[in-house]
Amino acid sequence: MSRIIVHACCAHCTAYTIEHFRQASHEVTALWYNPNIHPYMEHQNRLAAMETLATKMSFPLVIIPSYDFISYLRAVSGHENTRCAVCFRLRLQKVSEVTKELGADGFATSLLISPHQDHNLIKGVGEDIATSAGVSFMYADLRKRYPDSRHITKPLELYRQQYCGCIFSEYERFADTKIQAKPADDSTTPRMS
Repeated sequence: MSRIIVHACCAHCTAYTIEHFRQASHEVTALWYNPNIHPYMEHQNRLAAMETLATKMSFPLVIIPSYDFISYLRAVSGHENTRCAVCFRLRLQKVSEVTKELGADGFATSLLISPHQDHNLIKGVGEDIATSAGVSFMYADLRKRYPDSRHITKPLELYRQQYCGCIFSEYERFADTKIQAKPADDSTTPRMS
């Protein structure tokens, strides 16, 4: 039996992801590191739901003990249109570090169950980080099992988020718009004559 660390993006995506890897005979530990989640109380609500899920499903949960929002903002600043790649790298890099520290065999992420995420991007970032770290990235396309995860969590009445997590996804979700790339020559900047 190999030991793996599963990055937990939220309780609802983590539930079946944990089950999948357990069914594949892995010893699974979840890791909470999501500096992208905004605002702070949203982060705390999701973390509380994750702690409840870990208790109900009896799996170990490692919590990185800080809200590292400033690191996230610094990483994505100027990269708003490619922020997901930057965000995946930031979070999965931390998971790979913990994987090595704990002597686990590999890592995965609950992002792999979401039908809203770019799987090719997650897979590429995960494999790149795994190669650099000398551990395995355990890719599994779990999108078809997303309803199974919801069936596990619905009776638990856990907090359920309304957007991916970052300030940009919150804006896109509730303003019903997409963030546009900034043009090279920003004609909206006031000019002196």
